[in-house]
Amino acid sequence: MSLKEFLERPSRHTIAAAGMVVPDSFRCVQCGICTFNCPVGIDVRRHAWEGKPVQHSRCLTCGECVARCPRGVLRFARTDLFQKK
Repeated sequence: MSLKEFLERPSRHTIAAAGMVVPDSFRCVQCGICTFNCPVGIDVRRHAWEGKPVQHSRCLTCGECVARCPRGVLRFARTDLFQKK
């Protein structure tokens, strides 16, 4: 990786602001650790069960649910929700 590529890559904060939490519902065992560790109280487990991305107005995209999932069910995915057309 060149210095130019290193300096132009987006920061973690930019990626978190431009993304959402997406579950892999087939791997989820409904342990509830993601919901327990959510600082704003979103039922992430329900989203994982339904296989829907967490598109909640209170979601901070802090990554606690992604980091705490013991099976690696949750991940960040980019979205174009806030991009100008």
